[in-house]
Amino acid sequence: MGEADRCEQHELKEEQQHQQQKKKTMTKTLCNNSIATELFFLLCVGASVFIALDPLRLSIISSDPSFHAKLVEQPPLSALRSLPHDTQSRLSSAQKWSVNGLMGPESLALDPQGAGPYTGIADGRIMKWHGPEIGWQEFAHTTPNRSKDFCDQPIGRPLPELIKRETVCGRPLGLRFHKETGDLYIADAYFGLLRVGQEGGEAQRLVSHVGGQPLTFTNDLDVASDGSVYFTDSSTKYQRRNFFLLVLSGDDSGRVLRYDLKSGETSVVVKGGLQFPNGVTLSKDETFLVIAESVTGRLLRHWLKGPRSGETEVLVVLPGYPDNVRLSKEGDHLWVAMHCRRNLFSQLLGSLPRLRRIFLQLPLPFKHVYRLHNGGTPHGIIAKYSTSNGTLLDVFEDVSGNVVKSASEVDEQNGRLWVGSVLLPYISVFDLHDKNAS
Repeated sequence: MGEADRCEQHELKEEQQHQQQKKKTMTKTLCNNSIATELFFLLCVGASVFIALDPLRLSIISSDPSFHAKLVEQPPLSALRSLPHDTQSRLSSAQKWSVNGLMGPESLALDPQGAGPYTGIADGRIMKWHGPEIGWQEFAHTTPNRSKDFCDQPIGRPLPELIKRETVCGRPLGLRFHKETGDLYIADAYFGLLRVGQEGGEAQRLVSHVGGQPLTFTNDLDVASDGSVYFTDSSTKYQRRNFFLLVLSGDDSGRVLRYDLKSGETSVVVKGGLQFPNGVTLSKDETFLVIAESVTGRLLRHWLKGPRSGETEVLVVLPGYPDNVRLSKEGDHLWVAMHCRRNLFSQLLGSLPRLRRIFLQLPLPFKHVYRLHNGGTPHGIIAKYSTSNGTLLDVFEDVSGNVVKSASEVDEQNGRLWVGSVLLPYISVFDLHDKNAS
């Protein structure tokens, strides 16, 4: 055998050894990859099972085992761009009117003599403004079990702590006066429909159950000329302290009720399909009700008289999610208060309930989910609409969120807008005659 043949055999042998080594390396790599894939798969399965079962109750919906996400009707995505904006952010120039530093002056009302305003706050009291020399003083409260030591809020008490005490202390929301008697009617989230006379003090409970079913979340009201009271029960499942679960679920068990002053009976006016009916107001001629539906971001018109009596229709698709709605003194326009604008996140999850259910199962803190749903920086919106056909007349925002971080109700008084908020320790006052208001 020549030298060339030996060299060739040696090279062939080395090549074979190299190939064998390469096969071993590939086999080992494939094995390692397979193990990694299996581990990753097991990790994903384990994480999915953990999230689904939520044994540590970390998800925002863990407190509600019966949580069910329902479809929330949304306007087309293209409509988000065309919704009205206040490019001047005019509400940012509003002034803060403190209610003794107390949290949550939501609804505002003047009595038939023009005194006040009166407003309900987070610790269950109703306060009355007596002018700049005296200021705000307690006028009424909504529960006989109220303890001043337990309920009266010190300045700076966190809102979550106040909410925990609401079932004992009460939470007055909507306020309206009977123009003839001067009685103040109160929608308390936990204690139902109540009434207190001109002397104030403890309010009398009028309605706590309807048809054997307790009121769960009494929210807003309006008083008709005959003394009957129309009011909303926002959900038959969720109380106010669980309002965000009501929003996230799209629960449609809300209803509108009517209390008959003469008979003392309460009947159902609108039931079924209402997703968080919130504010309510009568038209000036009392032929229809306007209902603010919070979850869908709409104003509904329910006819009480005439050929369409009993029918409900969409009057306005709003740029945000409303709280209360109020009629102007002239009756020709409506003021709507909204906590936040519509946004892509709430739009998509509203229209895809299964995806919403999966997302809400994630162990995300309340504040992050709340912020996402509200579209980031909190800022309130108020809008003015024609009562007859729902035409937009004006919109006001505080885009920076420096003053009007949220809006629960807006009342027009002597060229000014009073903006109440369930989340703030003051009333925002905006001058419509300000040069920046137009």
